[in-house]
Amino acid sequence: MSRIAPLEPPYAAELKAQFDRIMRGAPPLLLFRVIAGQDRAWRKFTAGSLLDRGPLSLREREIVIDRTCALTGCEYEWGVHIATFAEAASLTEAQISATVHGEPNDPCWSDAEQALIAAVDALHYRATLSEAEFAALSAHYDDAKILEVMLLCGFYHTVSYIANGLALPLEEKGARFPQ
Repeated sequence: MSRIAPLEPPYAAELKAQFDRIMRGAPPLLLFRVIAGQDRAWRKFTAGSLLDRGPLSLREREIVIDRTCALTGCEYEWGVHIATFAEAASLTEAQISATVHGEPNDPCWSDAEQALIAAVDALHYRATLSEAEFAALSAHYDDAKILEVMLLCGFYHTVSYIANGLALPLEEKGARFPQ
């Protein structure tokens, strides 16, 4: 169980509507139920509006999220995203594995995806992009997408800190890190 108790149903009508919108009618994730137990934390968590689609394609978005969660060792959130979005994002088994164990230049990725993963890695390890990394990213992505990459990396670091710090048990339907 989580180090902080999650909310249990029944949920207040407004919160239930938020859960239904985010989860598309599925039961809310443990992560959401824990955060929503503290109104201020929930408002701050949802205020970033990074749970929407944004300017990146689903595939680009999932590559950024999956790589960020893998780098932070957050099997909880990585597993939720792989189970929920990997197929729709057309991620192969090799690519799924590469989000955890691969390098940005792995041949399973296109040139644009290699630049994306290199940017995620740079932001994770150095909290910045070199001129060469920014140029590589700019060759494939416009300003709106580049800012979205940075926002997603920061947001999913926060998600990872929460999930890891609370020792959230893995979701039953979540994927597990490949060995």
